[in-house]
Amino acid sequence: MYTFLFGVVLLVVGYFTYGKFVERVFGVKEERQTPAYANADGIDYVPMNTKKNSLIQLLNIAGVGPIFGPIMGALYGPVAFLWIVLGAIFAGAVHDYLTGMISIRNRGAHLPELAGKFLGKFMKHLVNAFAILLLLLVGTVFVSAPAGLLYNLMNGWVAMGFIIAAIFIYYILATLLPIDKIIGRFYPIFGLLLIISALGVGGGMLITGAPIPELTLSNLHPDNIPIFPLLFLTISCGALSGFHATQTPIISRTTQSEKQGRKIFYGMMIAEGVIAMIWAAAGMALFNGPVGLNELLAAGGPAMIVSEASVLMLGAVGGTLAILGVIILPITSGDTAFRSARMIIADYFKLPQLKILSRLWIALPLFAVSVALTFVDFNILWRYFSWANQSTAVIALFVAAMYLFIAKKNYWIALVPGTFMLMATTTYILNAPIGFRLPMEVSLIGASVISIFLVALFFFAALKARKENIPLEVTAPDWDDALAGAATAATTTPE
Repeated sequence: MYTFLFGVVLLVVGYFTYGKFVERVFGVKEERQTPAYANADGIDYVPMNTKKNSLIQLLNIAGVGPIFGPIMGALYGPVAFLWIVLGAIFAGAVHDYLTGMISIRNRGAHLPELAGKFLGKFMKHLVNAFAILLLLLVGTVFVSAPAGLLYNLMNGWVAMGFIIAAIFIYYILATLLPIDKIIGRFYPIFGLLLIISALGVGGGMLITGAPIPELTLSNLHPDNIPIFPLLFLTISCGALSGFHATQTPIISRTTQSEKQGRKIFYGMMIAEGVIAMIWAAAGMALFNGPVGLNELLAAGGPAMIVSEASVLMLGAVGGTLAILGVIILPITSGDTAFRSARMIIADYFKLPQLKILSRLWIALPLFAVSVALTFVDFNILWRYFSWANQSTAVIALFVAAMYLFIAKKNYWIALVPGTFMLMATTTYILNAPIGFRLPMEVSLIGASVISIFLVALFFFAALKARKENIPLEVTAPDWDDALAGAATAATTTPE
């Protein structure tokens, strides 16, 4: 287990070393008022403490991605460990931290607004559509996946339709109500199940001495599917995920101090990396290698692997608790996916969200589309989700690089992982059956040309933005002043 254990240790060390370095590069301002106070509205802008914010952030970002993705990535063998560890430290955690902190500096703005500010107005409209599509896919997948797990856990004695309806009802409430009413209250309980699940399976492998393979760069995939670019899209959550860029602004609106950012944003991505390591190791160790794992995946998908591994490591009772912990993960990301979509649409059209009816008019169409998407094959949804997800990560990293470039700070910490993932996602879409179906050699050449062109375009735009001295910080734009006035009026009792 040397590779596995050393990888987990590296993740922890990365938080205290590279995480601290990234924090210094960004430059924390402890005295600066955060949006939780500057834009307080009792709905989305609500100050909460570090522990609660960290737990909510972890549950927001850790859907089925850091479990299902690493299980499918385990087919490639121990090379998956490399991507999880290096990706989490140098890409994913950097992505999450910078997105969260830049959002805090811009009154809790979501990615489309940040993209419009730092990459141009066209990008605002493009990213807005892209983000809504991504969140709808995530929300739908995170209805289907936990519903399937619950259905199997209860041996089918509760109808699948009833389970899906119950999850949707919870999502509607979590989307509409103030963040501290449901999400802030129930997430600590959900977090306990998550911890039991991850530590239980990981501890079980340690105690039983599960045969986790040691590091090799060989591709062990039974179908000989190439490592690049597919591994980097298969394992997204747990290494680098654009979905996180849609979630961090939720917590940037509830963070009390910029100093808390490293624990909340960088630290929780590292925690997700540990979860991903555990499930990747379980996939490699418990089912007779990639061939056995591939057969089980073909028979029942990642959900079957989760059930089998949990019961195998922890027995019937412990395994049930572990499965419940895994079920919680997608549910606690699905609810905030819809909440984030509602907030992004509200920001885009500058719609106040103080009245529940205003929130309802945005949320209902989102849920109607999602219900329709539940009838689409999960595997098809996941293929599109993977590409859309990592493309969103590229955009977020380029936004962060632009911010740091304008600020005359070390922008390479964002630009290097952003360029790598740009190459990976472009190669994938040029080669994949859902894309242009070009030969791999042609796809690699095409992706290289496109990546070089876009990076050159980035530097051209960055030099122009620096000359124009684009403001890096915004406290309350005019329409937010109007919201604040409305909030005051709503809470003032006439004499």
